[in-house]
Amino acid sequence: MRFMILLFAAALLPVGAANAQEAVIYGATYLEVAPDAIPQGLALLKALSAASRKEDGNLRFQVVQEHDRPNRFVVIEAWKDQAALDAHRKAKPYGEFNEKLVPIRNAPPDERVHNALAAAGSLPPPSHDSVWIVTHVDVPPPSKDACIGELKTLTEASRKDAGNLMFEVVQQTNRPNHFTVVEVWRDVKALDAHSTAEHTRRFRANLGPMLGAPHDDRVYAAVE
Repeated sequence: MRFMILLFAAALLPVGAANAQEAVIYGATYLEVAPDAIPQGLALLKALSAASRKEDGNLRFQVVQEHDRPNRFVVIEAWKDQAALDAHRKAKPYGEFNEKLVPIRNAPPDERVHNALAAAGSLPPPSHDSVWIVTHVDVPPPSKDACIGELKTLTEASRKDAGNLMFEVVQQTNRPNHFTVVEVWRDVKALDAHSTAEHTRRFRANLGPMLGAPHDDRVYAAVE
């Protein structure tokens, strides 16, 4: 098994709408708690999620839990602009979350901030059967543009696959040769079909020689 359906074309949008979309900031934060602290970690993340969704400028806030190692999580979020993200990180719920996380975490949270590359308009609602895949793609800087081309081609094809609920690629702001791919599939059967599809195999073959780190795709479930 392998882990943002709207492409926003600025040329087709009014100037104000295009600028607003370009300002959106996407976050992917990786967290790991001690194996015996999973219930406490889940409770903290659920409280943070509920509070964050009420904050000004929040567009999405979803926690997913790794299938094979359930003490690991990713927070997938989007904010209308950098100012909204900055305000979120200064707000009381975020501060309290990090303070309470310290005693149970295995490492500090790994926070990655992104701009849109092929972003989705919204997240699908949590489902018991849906499968989430989060993949970190890392290539050397000279291969950045070629990687972007491959990622866009994969995204366009994958969004047409049966059972795809979302397929998104965002680009890290401070390391533009790093990308986060978020996929959501209706069920395992749909994911398995995608993983063996010709366009997926071609992407992996073309990406392989560019990679600066292993192709790290992990399977998750949405935390409801």
